[in-house]
Amino acid sequence: MELANIEKLLEKYLDATTTLQEEVILKNYFTGGFVAKHLQEYAYLFNYFATSREETFTKTISLEPKKSKKRNLTWFSVAASVALLVSLFFGKQQYNKNKQRKEAQRIYAQVSKGLGLLSKNLKKGEQALAVLYTYENTINKILK
Repeated sequence: MELANIEKLLEKYLDATTTLQEEVILKNYFTGGFVAKHLQEYAYLFNYFATSREETFTKTISLEPKKSKKRNLTWFSVAASVALLVSLFFGKQQYNKNKQRKEAQRIYAQVSKGLGLLSKNLKKGEQALAVLYTYENTINKILK
C-alpha cells in the first residue's frame, strides 16, 4: 500500500472518522513489520492494541464482601476517636499553660511598675537625707 494513502488514513484515524475496514488496513500496516521511519511512533500504538487484545484476566473475583474491611473500619474509627480525645486533652493543657503564662506576664509587669515607683521614691528620700547630712555636718563643724 502506498505511503500517502497510509498517511491519509492515519489522519482520519486521529480525527476519529475512519471506518472499520480502514482501521484494519492501518493495523495490518503498523503490525506488519516494515513501517516508514517518520510513522514509527504510531507502530507502538497499534502493537499495544494488538497485544492488549490477547490479555485475559485470570484471577477469580469473589462477590462476597470481606469482613476484615468492616472490622478494619471499626478499628479505624476507634483510633480516630482516641486521637481526637487525646488532641483535645493536650490542646486544653496547652491553652491553660498559655493562659497562665499571660497571667504571669501581666503580674510581672505590675510588680515591675510598683518596684520602679518604690525605687524612684526611695531615691527622692535618699537625696533629701543627703541634704540633711550636709546640713548636720556643717552645723557640727560650726559648733566645734
